[in-house]
Amino acid sequence: MVTISDYQPGWPDEFRREAARIRTALGDLALRIDHIGSTAVAGLAAKDILDIQISVAALRPAVIAALQAAGYQYREEIDRDHVPPGGARAAEAWRKLYFREAPATRVVHIHVRVAGQPNQRYPLLFRDYLRAHPASAAAYGELKRRLSANLADSDSYPDVKDPAVDLIYLAAEDWAAASGWQPAASDA
Repeated sequence: MVTISDYQPGWPDEFRREAARIRTALGDLALRIDHIGSTAVAGLAAKDILDIQISVAALRPAVIAALQAAGYQYREEIDRDHVPPGGARAAEAWRKLYFREAPATRVVHIHVRVAGQPNQRYPLLFRDYLRAHPASAAAYGELKRRLSANLADSDSYPDVKDPAVDLIYLAAEDWAAASGWQPAASDA
């Protein structure tokens, strides 16, 4: 079952602690470490899972080895992101490495993406758009609450949610073009 929680003010601090652990493990391999996803948007209801994006120069074995040595669980079967409508179709543009938390620790989803690729930009733009548009964030939170309450098959939650996320992302692209948006400095 998917459980959506009210925003927790402690999520940013939890992210910073996890990011410090990741920075220690990766050193200069990590170009940026960012808090992404719903827990990164103040006031937004979310699953109590920290999404973290690590931007790297390349998806190298050294990144996998360093994160595994730190206890993170590599999930090699998850190797790419959903492609939004109008997104670059080259498979390479949406490749990633994906990790989960170490056993018996705080639940995290770690997405390692190549700096400058569309899938690295997408979650930063999505997050910043929702931060700048609280009404859109509130509507998105309500959608997630209704999906979690009404979906008979919780495994279909991402499949149903992705088109709504794409709608927000497409609006965010227009906002980025009109405002000259650039990602802020890394969160960690």
